[in-house]
Amino acid sequence: MKAEACTPITACRCCGGGDMVSVFDMGQMPPSDALSPSAEEADPAYPLEVIMCRSCGLAQLRHTVAPEVLFSAAYKYFSSYTQTVVDNAKDAVATAIERVKPAPGALAVELASNDGYLLKHAKAAGLTVLGIDPAPAPVAAAREAGIETIQAFFSEDLARQLKSEGRQAMLVFGNNVLAHVADTAGFVRGIREILHPDGTASIEVPYLRDLIEHVEFDTIYHEHLCYFSVTALSELFRRQGLSLNDVQRIPIHGGSLRLFVQHQPDPSTRLMRLIEEEKELGLDRPESFRAFAAKVEGVGQALRELLDGLRREGKRIAAYGAAAKGTILLNFFRIGPQELMWVADKNPHKHDLYMPGIKLPIVGVERIEADRPDCLLILPWNHQAEIMRQQAGFAARGGRFVIPIPHPHLQGG
Repeated sequence: MKAEACTPITACRCCGGGDMVSVFDMGQMPPSDALSPSAEEADPAYPLEVIMCRSCGLAQLRHTVAPEVLFSAAYKYFSSYTQTVVDNAKDAVATAIERVKPAPGALAVELASNDGYLLKHAKAAGLTVLGIDPAPAPVAAAREAGIETIQAFFSEDLARQLKSEGRQAMLVFGNNVLAHVADTAGFVRGIREILHPDGTASIEVPYLRDLIEHVEFDTIYHEHLCYFSVTALSELFRRQGLSLNDVQRIPIHGGSLRLFVQHQPDPSTRLMRLIEEEKELGLDRPESFRAFAAKVEGVGQALRELLDGLRREGKRIAAYGAAAKGTILLNFFRIGPQELMWVADKNPHKHDLYMPGIKLPIVGVERIEADRPDCLLILPWNHQAEIMRQQAGFAARGGRFVIPIPHPHLQGG
């Protein structure tokens, strides 16, 4: 591990405070999307430990892995391959347009725009669109689809440059990006710069409450530097001159928040009610993680027992979905080639690579029919309904699905 590739933080990413306590330590883990080209060569691994700020309640990683390591040319995630993500993006655009009612041709900007999966809906609605994303392959796909995209990490400096060019946005979208940014406060200041005075930012983040209540430990990985409560988010935006005015709870990614952020404060009743509920739950205190850690250990034991029992019955088991959360689950529970045949994935960019750390080969979905495993462990369990629909033929011939979170169990067959 190169020292410059991974550095510990000394101050909270939200409030700058130094009173932070460890709440969940997962040890050394490979970057979750760093799929490996080799079955033999060791993959890099970095510390993965969640700490909580006692001052503002923000849960965050102690160590920052350099974004150039996480989002390099080897980054293979394409949003358009997951229909649930595409459908959610369409809904996000429709909801934002209904709330803001931008004039035809108004500018909509997406931060971490990937392959244009969201902005294509904004463009179809008559808006001018601009994407910003650092990963070369998704950017190329977006441009090929006719979505103007800047290949760069979004920053306060880039936002000021765009503002100086007269490119302030009536709508700013940021789905599953805020948690990925090391300079969280600077990123929010960038949103403040690029957001039109009358505009609205629609931002989605996984919800800490759902993570804890549903034992979603596998959504903790190096790309996700922060784990947000509404309380911590409200404080984050307030400190940087913006106002979190409303929030929706949405089901995607195991439970997320869709935030509506503006320049002037106008907090909704729904927002204030969620903050009050979090206070009653103690979500902003380190103690909220104590029972969570014990539940994670129980999930691991139950999953291994389930898989071992199936193997004793002579069942052949494979996995579906070379997802980031799959990397964490397989490595943390040490489930690899002895338990599973391979991991099937729809995304051809991932084929012929290996899950980092545990070195399971990644194959095309046609292998499910060719090899006919008896059971499929669904790694992106948050998309289980979509995957089970896609694999109706597998289930029809008696195949069964292993669902790992929140309680390992079998479905189908």
